[in-house]
Amino acid sequence: VHLVESGGGLVQAGGSLTLSCVASGFASSRFAFSDYAMTWIRQAPGKERELVALISATNTAVYGDFVKGRFIISRDNDKNTIHLKMNSLNPEDTALYQCLASYKSGALTDDHWGQGTQVTVVA
Repeated sequence: VHLVESGGGLVQAGGSLTLSCVASGFASSRFAFSDYAMTWIRQAPGKERELVALISATNTAVYGDFVKGRFIISRDNDKNTIHLKMNSLNPEDTALYQCLASYKSGALTDDHWGQGTQVTVVA
């Protein structure tokens, strides 16, 4: 399974960006895209990774506390894609945003990471 993120860039504070993560390679996998929980995780220089948003296989969304209603995560199982619509960006949102596909059933886990897309918010 291969994940490719896109949509990052430089934006002014108060602006918006939409990140996308396209997954491929399921022909050789035991599972389909729709079986995976999909997560956006970010890491800023000198800081720990933090969960931005997660959307489960059943379309339940969970957000980090800092999101405060500014972001929306969505998935399109027909296109093996997730999106993260980010509004009201501030400089504290500057980070490398990575996509994570996770499958877990009992002791069986299957995780895949993308390389990430950089988001830089300037004041």
